[in-house]
Amino acid sequence: MLTVDQKNRCIQWAKDHKDDDFIQTIFTDESSFQLFRNTVCRWTKNPNNALKLVPKNRQKVHAWGAISMKGVLSCHTLRCNLSGPYYVHILKNYLLPADNFIEIVVYRTTMTPKHTSNIFQQFNDKDILQLLEWPSNSPDVNPVENLWSIVKCNIEKTKPSNIDELELFLAEKFKNIDIDTVRNCVMSMKKRCLSLIDCKGERIKY
Repeated sequence: MLTVDQKNRCIQWAKDHKDDDFIQTIFTDESSFQLFRNTVCRWTKNPNNALKLVPKNRQKVHAWGAISMKGVLSCHTLRCNLSGPYYVHILKNYLLPADNFIEIVVYRTTMTPKHTSNIFQQFNDKDILQLLEWPSNSPDVNPVENLWSIVKCNIEKTKPSNIDELELFLAEKFKNIDIDTVRNCVMSMKKRCLSLIDCKGERIKY
């Protein structure tokens, strides 16, 4: 649940950026994908039949992705937690150079260690990335979130049988998202901002 202060910051951010075109902006985001993700709902008249056993520690793959009006720019997968040093490694090797872009949007909560680590601050001290400040706890505003949803739905259909297949399918399906879908997500930023204002800083339906 967002605090009053967080909602007010979201509203102000939306007002400040509702007229931006975001044409020269790169959006980045991170997500996690579980093997044998359970999205099935069951109804039964007998509560005793409702029990379904699932593995306690299901394997998962983390993913970092970047998009722009040019389409999908990059996708990197990893099986460990994303640390500050590894995060900088990704930016150096999978995002840069971004000579034709003005802003790099790194979705981040204000206290996420990898985004506030010394190594990240040192990396960006030379203004390598022109970061666009982002409202905290607002993943629904980031267009990359819509693409993660598409990828997760597609992975459900392919039913990977092991962690290697999950990682392979994840990267493949993210990179194969067509450019029109990506552009539509980027061009929806104005509507997202207006929705954020209308919802008074609450979650928006995107």
